[in-house]
Amino acid sequence: MPATERRTDRFATVPGPRQEVLPAEGRTSPALTLLVIGEDPSGTFTVPDLLDVSGTRVRIRRARNLTEAERLLLRDDVNCILLELGPDTAAGLDGLRQLLRLAPRTAVLVLTTGTDTDAERAAEAVRVGAQDQLTPPDLEPSHLTRAIRYAVERKRADVAQRQLTETRLLAQENSRLERGLLPTPLLQGADLRFAARYRPGRSRALLGGDFYDTVRTPDGTVHAMIGDVCGHGPDEAALGVELRIAWRALTFAGLCGDLLLCTLQQVLEHERPDEEIFATLCQVDIAADGRSADLYLAGHPAPLVSLSGMAPQLLPYEHGGPALGLLPGTSGWERARIELGESWSLMLYTDGLIEGRIGQGPQRLGQEGMVELIGRQLSAGLAGEELLDAAVTEVRELNGGELTDDVALLLLESGA
Repeated sequence: MPATERRTDRFATVPGPRQEVLPAEGRTSPALTLLVIGEDPSGTFTVPDLLDVSGTRVRIRRARNLTEAERLLLRDDVNCILLELGPDTAAGLDGLRQLLRLAPRTAVLVLTTGTDTDAERAAEAVRVGAQDQLTPPDLEPSHLTRAIRYAVERKRADVAQRQLTETRLLAQENSRLERGLLPTPLLQGADLRFAARYRPGRSRALLGGDFYDTVRTPDGTVHAMIGDVCGHGPDEAALGVELRIAWRALTFAGLCGDLLLCTLQQVLEHERPDEEIFATLCQVDIAADGRSADLYLAGHPAPLVSLSGMAPQLLPYEHGGPALGLLPGTSGWERARIELGESWSLMLYTDGLIEGRIGQGPQRLGQEGMVELIGRQLSAGLAGEELLDAAVTEVRELNGGELTDDVALLLLESGA
């Protein structure tokens, strides 16, 4: 009998390795690729291509063991895997678990002898992660192709459900991080107006390592802080939450200035996941009468101040020290005394705001560009949340789209 008319007891071979076969309705039925793992003592899968009566072509790939299977999975687009379970139940289930790790997104069927003693083993295989179990009678063309298609669809549904669950968990984690990174200010009794904005960068679903906080202590001093953990991701965001909470607790405990920064650095050094992780921080302590403030900078951009009757300007940076955790054992962050007067606004920000580009070229907004931008908006009468919203919107427009880094802004304005 010619090779193209060869028959097995269950399947017909496809005429030629590349020829498409049309089913009765005149359409090509989608081909499936089945990877069979096992010795196949019955010789059922000895041909490379099989065709059932409905016109569905099944391409057969063979692997004697998991080592061969791994090579084929890397090379071929496999829709489904048929694993023959041997007589050793424990070894067969261990092999199944290993296969599920090798191909977590591929449907898996297990083949057993169909005896009563195999029923328990087959059920255990499905519990471990197989989509279904087959017996020799199920290898008839119509049964097999239907089993493969059902298994593939069940696997797709499982993967979709898993992704949905992961998305929900990610949203919950994002919410927890957001509550930690973006706290409610504690300013009761202060004659100040507060506004803040946080915009995550476009490349991440989670918030990044930017954090801020503002509190008023019993002596009437208003303490404001903004910081940025280098890097992006859940570890950096979690570290930002820890630093923010530690800052609030230490501030209410009476620590301030250099001593507070030294203690925060110790927290960072003990909690960071990598010794190369550091954090920049800007802290402003506003006197109870609101007319002066102390500024501490740890590798962070200087705040922007707008005084009555004057154009906005950057606060002095020459007293700034290194970022927290950048130079182990560092201490002695210097204080800069700032005179504010009766009417003023003070904006703290992270570097995501000034690192946005201007158009398609390499030029970035920078601090000078930010000062000019905020100056124009203040001249237009913007203040508070409107000012921050307008600033972020314009920076995004100049960048030609979403910014790649997170942006955090904190604005304090005198009550005068």
